[in-house]
Amino acid sequence: MSVVLITGTSSGFGLAAALAFARDGHTVYASMRDTAKGAPLAEAARGEKLDLRLVTLDVTKPATFAPLIRSIVSSSGRLDVLVNNAGILRVGAFEDLSEADVRSVVETNLFAPLLLTRAVLPQMRSQGGGYVIMVSSLSGIAGLPGDVAYTASKFGLEGATEALRHEVDRWGIRVALVEAGGYATRILDASLASGAPLPPDYPANSPYQAFIEYRVREMRRRRGEAFDPSMVADLLVHIAKSDGRQLRWPADPVAKKVLATMLAQDDAARDEFLRGVSGSDWWSQGGSPPSPASDR
Repeated sequence: MSVVLITGTSSGFGLAAALAFARDGHTVYASMRDTAKGAPLAEAARGEKLDLRLVTLDVTKPATFAPLIRSIVSSSGRLDVLVNNAGILRVGAFEDLSEADVRSVVETNLFAPLLLTRAVLPQMRSQGGGYVIMVSSLSGIAGLPGDVAYTASKFGLEGATEALRHEVDRWGIRVALVEAGGYATRILDASLASGAPLPPDYPANSPYQAFIEYRVREMRRRRGEAFDPSMVADLLVHIAKSDGRQLRWPADPVAKKVLATMLAQDDAARDEFLRGVSGSDWWSQGGSPPSPASDR
């Protein structure tokens, strides 16, 4: 079975995915910034006698990536699947967000998965294949006001992933995006948990106050309509067994509807267009570059 590394496993999608992969017979390295928060996951794994190992990983510290990958390969011999799941969100109008808030969201949601993927690719190339799965969001295909920083990070992740798959398919490395709607996870806790009309420490007398209060109110209301994170976990296990032809995987009925509306072309048509524009067919097929036009 596969060796799987998952980020952000202390709760939500990550915790559910770690258990789902382990129950399916895979060796799972469940990473989180503070393994003390992994007690529920560790207890569940012990109770079911699953091959699941908690590891410390702060996704905003790229210097730690290579040592962790070496440790996994030394212990398990390979690394087959990377699930980039860790993410954060800050609710607020763009003008009201501090530079630190914006940078934190983009560092965690965009730079972290890209740099961790880059660190994993040499191992996947050397072993002749692998699967990188990015947990994205409908915010990556449809930008909503009050969500600018998060949307920027997810749009960036979507574009980078779509480009990356044509670079690495030469070596049998597959890449996928999970498009998720609203789920019962803790990603909104920092913004909504206080119960106040606005997120904690929100700028006083903001010109956007009425709108952000509305957004917060709607987010709280819709939490009761949220899907179970196990839906995403089961989908991740399914994707890891797929042939890599599908790039975007909607995780729920809402995601399917939004994708159908926003993306008129299917993945095959998008792939054909992108390969034509980039002239990358030769690369994906493991060939040599075509001769310059003057030599033909």
